[in-house]
Amino acid sequence: MFTNDKILMAKNGDKEFYILPKMANRHGLIAGGTGSGKTITLKVMAESFSDLGVPVFLADVKGDLAGMCEPGIDSDDMKKRIEKFKLNDYGFTYKKYPTQFFEIDRKNGLPIRTTISEFGPTLLSHIFELNQTQSDILNVIFKIADDERLLLLDLKDLKKMIEYVGENAKDFSSAYGNITKPSVQSILRSMISLEQEGIDKLFGEPELELADIIKTDANGKGMINIIHSQSLILSPRVYSAFMLWLISEIYETMPEVGDLDKPKFVFFFDEAHILFKDSSTALLKKIDQMAKLIRSKGVGLYFITQDPTDIPDTILQQLGNKVQHVHRSYTAKDKRNHKAICDSFRDNKDLDISEVLETLGTGEALVSFLDEKGAPEVVDFAKVLPPQSKMGTIDDATRDKEIKSSTIYTKYYKDIDRESAYEILNKKAEEALANNIELENNAKLTKEQEKLLKQQEKEQERIAKAEQKAYEKAVKEEAKRQAQASKKMNTAIKSVMRSTGSTIGREVSKSLTSAIFGSNSKTASRVAGNIGSALGRNILGTLLKG
Repeated sequence: MFTNDKILMAKNGDKEFYILPKMANRHGLIAGGTGSGKTITLKVMAESFSDLGVPVFLADVKGDLAGMCEPGIDSDDMKKRIEKFKLNDYGFTYKKYPTQFFEIDRKNGLPIRTTISEFGPTLLSHIFELNQTQSDILNVIFKIADDERLLLLDLKDLKKMIEYVGENAKDFSSAYGNITKPSVQSILRSMISLEQEGIDKLFGEPELELADIIKTDANGKGMINIIHSQSLILSPRVYSAFMLWLISEIYETMPEVGDLDKPKFVFFFDEAHILFKDSSTALLKKIDQMAKLIRSKGVGLYFITQDPTDIPDTILQQLGNKVQHVHRSYTAKDKRNHKAICDSFRDNKDLDISEVLETLGTGEALVSFLDEKGAPEVVDFAKVLPPQSKMGTIDDATRDKEIKSSTIYTKYYKDIDRESAYEILNKKAEEALANNIELENNAKLTKEQEKLLKQQEKEQERIAKAEQKAYEKAVKEEAKRQAQASKKMNTAIKSVMRSTGSTIGREVSKSLTSAIFGSNSKTASRVAGNIGSALGRNILGTLLKG
């Protein structure tokens, strides 16, 4: 409860325990077992920061923080608490707080998004559970995307980019170092595995702008930003990835401001053990560095967990404002942790810390906050104040009304899917395929043309041969016809010549034999005939030769 310019967190009789606003960015811890009252402590702290004008961000893993958007409900139990703590003296009233609801699944809040590029390869390597070699290759993939101006906005962009680099690994290896296909395939498999946990819903646009959560309402109250995490917490890697991204974004974006009278923003990490489980050394180092340096940017980090020993010592040492609820020891490990918790407090000679820690009731706690000089106060027993807003959940109608009445509703509710690596690489693949098809078609066309040309050449050759053959046949037939005609003519000529020669020969021989033998002599006739025939043949032969 914010009063007297301080945050009143708990009381022990008339003794009051405050968080000083100027020490609130020195970080804090809310710890304790299930049912110990951690949620109430978180609500009181968040409400107080809001009244102080400091916006906060917190995860609602059980659904019972949503009641902050409605005023608390009076009851006999609340009346007893108010009277017990004398809260009327501090101006306690039931009231609602300015609240914005978010959710990765968008069912119970505005969709909260970031891009793959903004998320970065370091956090992706963590949630993909990559080894060092695979992490190095993922960094190379991001570098290639940057060099080729390929936007990585959502998970389908990253998937396409990984496939693209894998398919062209040989081409990229000369410029970016060895890129092994097995490592690329391992990254791809890890990503696909996380898709089934819903991590794809975290990436896309519009991307969350910090100015929309680090703000106050019209009355100067800090905005309480609640991410509904009941389903998200079932995917621990996705939950831790989101929370780590957001604090990284805050760390990298907000300017240095030094020491302020109050924080500019307070971030609550519920189920904090999930953030550190199985984290690489590099990531733990980064979280440690952020925790050390982010306070100079006016940001306070508050971790909520069942067992504070789940938080690395280097970070635990930086948590100055502590509220430790009951911690029971059953096993040897529990007892070791119990001792470590007791040793983390500044000792109180009037208090048996170990015994009290195991016997605290609901809403009771060991508290130690930073004093004016930044030193931790002596640990003491106290009871945490009740919240001023409604405790518990809200109905769907109320939630829907709060979501749609938000000033940023129209900005974030509709998804944007602009051209990025996925679309560009698909276009390249389609163009390459079209070019290959065209080349193949051209090659097929050339082969068809060659085949047709050969067929035409063969046909022309066949026609030429047929024409030559027909010509030769015609020549032969003409020669034969001429020979036959000549033969017939020669026969006729010979017959005529023979007849003519015989006639001439007979006449000549007749004249000669008549002169010798007499005209009436039979001998003369016979001789004349023989001589005439012979003479006729000679005359014919001479004519034919001529």
